[in-house]
This record gives sequence, structure tokens and C-alpha cells, in this order.
Amino acid sequence: MKHKTINTVLAISALLLTQSCTTAIIDEGDIDGLPPITRTVTYQSDVGNIMFNNCITCHGGAAPSDGLDLSNYQNTKSAAEQRNLIQRMNSVTNPMPPQGLLSPEIRQIMDKWIEDGLLEQ
Repeated sequence: MKHKTINTVLAISALLLTQSCTTAIIDEGDIDGLPPITRTVTYQSDVGNIMFNNCITCHGGAAPSDGLDLSNYQNTKSAAEQRNLIQRMNSVTNPMPPQGLLSPEIRQIMDKWIEDGLLEQ
């Protein structure tokens, strides 16, 4: 009985660890085939939700992974300007999140945010 309890605890722990960072959509689709985004993309309307849903589980809180906190506008803007945030989000060989590329639509929004000037509102 003791081994069964230990095995159950280990199985649950392993499951929680594999799900702790994010659940990315593994999609190597191309953003070039998408219709262009004609509206202005801002952190408040678009990017903040992307960070919340895909990044801050690992890159937020008291001890963010790699010292990269993506939980607010200023930090996300800084990571886009001074770190390789967008390149990693678009990298097929070294993607962020590590489970695989986010959907082409999400990556297109991030690219448009850069193009629009990293606006907050």
C-alpha cells in the first residue's frame, strides 16, 4: 500500500511539473498566410492577455525563470526591445514557450505590436 501511495504522489508531481510553465499550441504554421491585422495592437488590448495566458506562469512571480518577468507592460516592452522575446516566440528550433510555437495568430499579434511601436494603450 505504501508503494502505491508513493507512486501516486510521484505521478501527480510529474504531471504538475510538466504542466507548470504553460500549455502552448504546438503549431508551426506560417503567419505570412494570415490576413493582415488592420487595427492597432496594444499591450492593454492584446499583448497583456497573451503574456498572462502563455508566459507568466514561468516568467512572473517572486522568482521568474531566467530573471525575466513578463507580468506587466514595462517589463514586456523591455524584453521585446532589449532581449530576444519576439525572436524566441517565433523560433522553430528554440521556441518560447519551450513546448512549441504559439499559434500563428498570436505570433502575428506580437509582431504587429512591435510594428505599431510597442504601445501600452
